[in-house]
Amino acid sequence: MARQHAAKAWMGICLVAFLTACSQGSGFSDLDKFMADTRAKPRGHVEPLPEFKAYEAFSYSAADRRAPFEPPIDIQLTMVDQQPESDIEPDLDRPREVLENFDLKELSMVGTLSDTSGSLFALIRDNTGGIHRVRTGNYMGQNYGRIIGVNETRVELIEIVPNGRGGWVERPRSLSLNENEG
Repeated sequence: MARQHAAKAWMGICLVAFLTACSQGSGFSDLDKFMADTRAKPRGHVEPLPEFKAYEAFSYSAADRRAPFEPPIDIQLTMVDQQPESDIEPDLDRPREVLENFDLKELSMVGTLSDTSGSLFALIRDNTGGIHRVRTGNYMGQNYGRIIGVNETRVELIEIVPNGRGGWVERPRSLSLNENEG
């Protein structure tokens, strides 16, 4: 048994000696030289990032004025001296009808009715949900609109609106049947 222990000890000593001999090789001398050269070189310098100024919003306050590169516009005030071109004006003495309290945008045509004599009436819905029956000669809209024609799909009317020069002008308008309502 002592011989067996001696053989194991001898084997361990040989193994350690073999490993020590293999590890002392000069196979890394070129790597050691490269590392030494790299450490000897001067180190580089990285400049810090530049500081950016924060964006300041600019509000253009002269948007409603003339552009500086456009020539000025000459305005002739000849229209002020002119008299109204026509004798059209609304009848302010007649009693106002119910649909004259609504703007035309608030009114919509939703259908038609005819009586036994064949007269055609249009059904007009206001923005409050009320339905009104109108025919040729009735008034509707806030611009003195007089109905001049009614058919199955539309109501034709003529409004009397200011012309901007102290007079009045007639403007044709129409209300079409809105088939989506009902």
